[in-house]
Amino acid sequence: MEEQVIDYLHFLTIERGLAQNTRKSYQRDLEQYVAFLNRQKIDNWQKIDRFIVVQFLQELQAAEKSPATITRMVTSLRRFHQFLRQERFTDHDPMQHIDSPKKAQKLPDTLSLNEIERLIETPDTKEVLGIRDRAILEVMYATGLRVSELIGLKLNDLHLSMGLLHTVGKGDKERIVPLGDLAIQWIECYLEEARPLLTAKHPEETHLFVNSHGTGLSRQGIWKNLKALVRKAGITKNVTPHTLRHSFATHLLENGADLRTVQELLGHADISTTQIYTHITKKRMTDVYKQHFPRA
Repeated sequence: MEEQVIDYLHFLTIERGLAQNTRKSYQRDLEQYVAFLNRQKIDNWQKIDRFIVVQFLQELQAAEKSPATITRMVTSLRRFHQFLRQERFTDHDPMQHIDSPKKAQKLPDTLSLNEIERLIETPDTKEVLGIRDRAILEVMYATGLRVSELIGLKLNDLHLSMGLLHTVGKGDKERIVPLGDLAIQWIECYLEEARPLLTAKHPEETHLFVNSHGTGLSRQGIWKNLKALVRKAGITKNVTPHTLRHSFATHLLENGADLRTVQELLGHADISTTQIYTHITKKRMTDVYKQHFPRA
């Protein structure tokens, strides 16, 4: 049965062109599913019915998996079983009458403008790595890039004279993102004063942001640096790279940007993904109203 999983993952990569991270997410879900089937002594896709799938989902619930995790699993299994039927590994689809659990809508954490300013001004720009970190924070907040997009930036993705950068997002979708004046200023400072020193032993390195060894930064490197800067700034919120992305979108909407523009800037394929930010701005508006209106 593992062979069909491998076939499906090849299908996702070649036919659907899914990003590597998305493909790995499907792989983890299906490996978990196959492990369950093996424990149940099921060795043929034809033997799987609705009740077996329900039993698997109940096992996830018993393990206290979140509704979001189970919803994602249902989506993974639904698409996988459609593939199995299309490829004639089975003549039925056990997912046909399986409903996804209702996913609780969790509002993403954001930073206030004051907290953003404190965080961005935290790096010690008298040091080489401080200049780099300041440039990274300026770019993250000015563009709303995902951390994978940030570490993937190359030197030739910058078009500073036009105030733009080029990035490749989920599903290998390309987009052009504008840069603010401060972000451009700190990128230029980093390129002139810090990056040449960091890449002295690796002058051929093409990634924009590099680590202390002069090679491209990793996701873990970004996370580690950000956590240290958040502590230094005295911010007690649980801040991740995605928090800066959420803050970017929220602050745009609060200052009058329309939802379609924010969707384009974030690289969301579906505007429904962007709409969660309207809930944040409405909640904040309600909080301000209750706090300041005398008869609220």
